[in-house]
Formats: sequence, C-alpha cells, structure tokens
Amino acid sequence: MIDELLSGNVKFQNTQFKQNHERYSELVKGQQPPVLWIGCSDSRLQTGHITDTPAGTLFMHRNIGNMVPANDWSLATVLEYGIKHLKVQDIVICGHSDCGAIKALDKDLEDDVYIPHWLNNAIEAKQRIDAKIKKPSNPQEQKNRSRMIEQENVRLQVEHLRTYPIIKKALKEKRIEIHGLYYDLETGGLSKIV
Repeated sequence: MIDELLSGNVKFQNTQFKQNHERYSELVKGQQPPVLWIGCSDSRLQTGHITDTPAGTLFMHRNIGNMVPANDWSLATVLEYGIKHLKVQDIVICGHSDCGAIKALDKDLEDDVYIPHWLNNAIEAKQRIDAKIKKPSNPQEQKNRSRMIEQENVRLQVEHLRTYPIIKKALKEKRIEIHGLYYDLETGGLSKIV
C-alpha cells in the first residue's frame, strides 16, 4: 500500500500540484486558514474533497467520532493555535452517517482498553435520543436511530467545545462562530445541524 501512496503522490505532483503551482507556492510561506475543522478519523471522509476547498483553507483536527472531550490537551492546543495564531473565524464540528464510533456505543467492547473510555464522550448523545424514541424494531428504525444519535453527537460536541475558556473568550469577543455539520455518505451531502 505504501508504494501506491508514493505513486499517487507522483501523480499529484504531476497534475494538481503543477496546475495549482502558484497556490502551493503561497502555502510554503505560511498558512492562514479561515476554518478550524473538527471531524472524524473515518477514512471515507476526505474533508477537503467533500467541501471542494483548496489546500490551506481548513486547519484540521480529527479523531474517532469527531469528539470534543473536556481537558483534551491535543484539542486544546489546536484550539489555542487556531484561534490565537492562525486567527480562524469559523470552527466546524462535523459528524457523518454510518459512524463506527456511534455504532460502537451499542456494542460490548470488553476486549478493548481505550475505545470504551473515549466513547464516553458521546454516551450522552445516545441517552438523549433513547429517551425520545422507542427501541428500534427493524433495520430501518435502527438506521434512523443511528443517524439521530450521530446528529445529536454533533450538538453535544458543540456544547463541549463551548466549555473551553479560549472558546468562551473568542465567542464573547465575536472573533469566531461555531457550526455543527453532518455529512451523508450515501448522498455526499453536507447539512447544517447547529
């Protein structure tokens, strides 16, 4: 697979990189992305492609389930750098359909060490939806429930994001806006949740 990645890079250099050489030359000098994108690690989501944005537009932080846990040093560093130094104006939390993290909320993961702890960051989204709907009785109802939890998880993670002091300050000063988005793998559509 590594050989395929390297040959893909040669193709990229000979096509997109050459065709957009001026843009890539500017990026060598530094970055000024307007958007900080917090998304899922899912390999089916190539964020720049689904938004049709060029390199240098999105400052990205990705993890399993597009989570925004409290007291996460990695995320806190991304937020601080993005807001204070890159001067991002928008922060996006993007969830998606068929999310493995959301499906895993219903599974017994006793053989896993880290995943169950990480998923606790989304458990409240599941609880909120389960309190609103009846237990699914067929595959379509289960799919609908999963979508509802995926979307509620975006809302929950936006709530978590708003607890970070740097976010509170930037919102108070009207330097940033926060958006919750949802990507549908089946249609390729991106919609606003929050």
